[in-house]
Amino acid sequence: MKWQNAIKDYKHYLKIERGLSVNSIDSYVRDVEKLILHLEHDNNSISPIEIDKNVIQSFIYYESKRINARSQSRLISGLRSFFSYLVFEDYRKTNPLDHIESPKTGRKLPDTLSLKEIDSLIGAIDLSRCYNNIHIGERNRAILETLYSCGLRVSELINLKISDLFFEEGFIKVTGKGNKQRFVPIGINTQNYINIWKQERSKINISQDYTDTLFLNHRGNQLTRAMIFTIIKNLAKVINLNKVISPHTFRHSFATHLLENGADLRAIQLMLGHESITTTEIYMHVDRSHLKEVLLKHHPRK
Repeated sequence: MKWQNAIKDYKHYLKIERGLSVNSIDSYVRDVEKLILHLEHDNNSISPIEIDKNVIQSFIYYESKRINARSQSRLISGLRSFFSYLVFEDYRKTNPLDHIESPKTGRKLPDTLSLKEIDSLIGAIDLSRCYNNIHIGERNRAILETLYSCGLRVSELINLKISDLFFEEGFIKVTGKGNKQRFVPIGINTQNYINIWKQERSKINISQDYTDTLFLNHRGNQLTRAMIFTIIKNLAKVINLNKVISPHTFRHSFATHLLENGADLRAIQLMLGHESITTTEIYMHVDRSHLKEVLLKHHPRK
């Protein structure tokens, strides 16, 4: 079918021309697949390429009963991207989402942890825990320290290589979205925890594909994103933390704590790997008291 070829070409476009990660590509394609399932459910024989604004509006209305405003907005954005691509490649003449507005969702401030909460989570790790004589607790401590010390995305963490560690220079090389690389400073304490884990890692019978991957499971394979979520979720239960947290919470906390302690927003942007500083600016809304302190400290007319 023509629309199947269009989706295949769209995936290729997202990967090659836009340089998106596998997770981002899957997210965009999932939006289109939802639309296709909706058409099939309604026994609608029309191709996704040929649908008009009315069909799109019907689909969005149907989805709005099942998802919140933020998810609805993301869905509209994903479909708009797909149909813009179809127009660009002459699959169709117009974009049926051109005049469809996304719901207003407000600006969601990131959840953060206090330094005390981070210390409690890391302190709750059972360093004596072993699998095949390998102290997995040392790995988990190194993981949490790296997430917080370097502000990494979970995908960046699980793909971190030993060859990406430049401890003598005090940096690690991180491969972020769209395979864009950046160098992020890493503290001495975190370096020490990683080196302890590397000693444990040397005991593992490592799969050939992951000989350079830093964080592994006890079978010698790469950790999954879900495993990192599970580690953090279980630690939160141990300390009775009444917050819903994820690996990304450590990234948010990294940026927020830097800002609160006087770090430059541009420097934070570079360390986080944000393409636009407007993405980083959301942290300015987390603690406005910092802005007052900056003004009182630096402005000549206080």
